[in-house]
Amino acid sequence: MSDNESHAGQRPAAWYENWTEAPDSPWRDRPAPESDREYRTLTYERDGRIARLTFNRPDKGNTITPDTPVELAHAVERADLDPRVHVILLSGRGKGFCGGYDLALFAEQGGSTDGEDVTGTAIDPVAQAANHNPWGTWDPMLDYAMMSRFNRGFASLLHANKPTVAKLHGFAVAGGTDIALYCDQIICADDTKIGYPPTRVWGIPAAGMWAHRLGDQRAKRLLFTGDCISGKQAAEWGLAVESCPLEELDERTESFVARIARMPVNQLMMAKLALNSALHSQGVTNSAMISTVFDGISRHTREGYAFQLRAATAGFREAVRERDEPYGDHKRAQFKHPHHP
Repeated sequence: MSDNESHAGQRPAAWYENWTEAPDSPWRDRPAPESDREYRTLTYERDGRIARLTFNRPDKGNTITPDTPVELAHAVERADLDPRVHVILLSGRGKGFCGGYDLALFAEQGGSTDGEDVTGTAIDPVAQAANHNPWGTWDPMLDYAMMSRFNRGFASLLHANKPTVAKLHGFAVAGGTDIALYCDQIICADDTKIGYPPTRVWGIPAAGMWAHRLGDQRAKRLLFTGDCISGKQAAEWGLAVESCPLEELDERTESFVARIARMPVNQLMMAKLALNSALHSQGVTNSAMISTVFDGISRHTREGYAFQLRAATAGFREAVRERDEPYGDHKRAQFKHPHHP
């Protein structure tokens, strides 16, 4: 047995030291990674062992734009490669986590981006708008090129080596659930509105994660109706690992991620990779591919075109009202169980 006094076994609980803290660390005397990158759709902050990614379009309900998947994937990789980070916490600034795609942008204008120059590419908004012309010919693979890009960005949360936690409040609906369900853990406020109402018309969850997270029957219960559930019910169903009153959410979340962050980075990585192998065996990649294709089809049916044109002529809010009012839940947080009015 070595008598090297600097050996980790000579120090109490040295296994709780961060990768960069041990005397023989590969990062000894190395600076922390650059931290001056700014994003259009989110903010990034490293707080000790926690990387905090926060959607930052509160005036737009943190809705998804073409910049979102690129910036989210960049921020996730940034945290994943920083040896000082143990856990990645994703949340939303303002009244809710994420209101889904900026459908006013996509339905009324065909989509646009303020970020990288995509002129002449498969995601050129002019080309995509032409491909969504109800009187033109729709190319499903051009649509897939666009939507699979969103999925790849969001799936970075699942494929990251380190644990990802989503903190939900207010609302996590439509495309916002694609993002949340890719996280390893969800903690939410009791009154959070969670669901995918676009399955009523003009949408299928492209990430394809509902059955993997909820099981067959409960996933179908939501997607066959477009109903939403509350955060409390999400925890009861196992979609969220925990829910609590909104006023307790910050404290409970901080306590939770602190417990994760205490673990050694390599232990966390091995545990996540081992457990993710079960999800991969279930076919999460195939689920995303099939669901993304069907999402495109759902937006180019007779009914899908009717919704798109109604949104373009009467406005997206009016189209949504007409979609949801027959279900009696327009702007309501949770479906009413038939036996519990």
